[in-house]
Amino acid sequence: MSDFSTLLVSFLLIHTLCDFYLQPKHWIEEKEEKKHRSPKLYLHSILHGVALLVPALALKIDWINIASIISIVTITHFAIDLWKVSTTKGDAFSRFAIDQILHVLVLITTAFYITDSIAITELLQHDKLPETTMITFAYLLILKPTSVAIGCILSKYPISGNEKENVNGLVAGGELIGYLERILILTFTLVGSYAAIGFVLAAKSIFRFGELNKSSDRSMAEYMLIGSLVSVVITTLIGILVILGLDIGIE
Repeated sequence: MSDFSTLLVSFLLIHTLCDFYLQPKHWIEEKEEKKHRSPKLYLHSILHGVALLVPALALKIDWINIASIISIVTITHFAIDLWKVSTTKGDAFSRFAIDQILHVLVLITTAFYITDSIAITELLQHDKLPETTMITFAYLLILKPTSVAIGCILSKYPISGNEKENVNGLVAGGELIGYLERILILTFTLVGSYAAIGFVLAAKSIFRFGELNKSSDRSMAEYMLIGSLVSVVITTLIGILVILGLDIGIE
């Protein structure tokens, strides 16, 4: 029997191929238009299940488990996709994220079920679990919590003059830019690529230069600069603390 990680990676590979590369755009459009009446919805779901035959046979999984895999993945994929094309709640990205998370959870559960060489207790006792938990926590910390912290700090430095009219748009776009910036900075910090952090900051400065240059009020430039620097400081400190924690754990 194959180990859990090999089985899961092969399942995720098939999922990626079927969901993004073997699903033409007109299939997606038909599913959104006809929903449960769309033949492409059924074909797409069956494709996901049947395609798992490739890694299942390659990894020498017995036929009873193969039948279970195909049935579970086909049925759950159909149900999840039907929910996605039928619901109108949330924006497109939220529905996409939930859709993919649910699919991945099904594949993880299936891999656990099929694999008899790993138990949950073994996973919890894995040597890398503390490091993985710490890094995951760090990435979660630099997203929404850091945005809230930056917002609280910036509230003490209100923008004056006519620039207030542009704040909402800048904050909405700036939040996403901040997420991406902090993810890159934390990643480069953890891998020790500090020169790349400078590149990220330089690239952002170049793109923001036009906005700052056109700003008639100095407070807007100061507002954006404070936000950027606070974001960088918080992310860098979190990265350093994680590195120190990992070193202590290794010793």
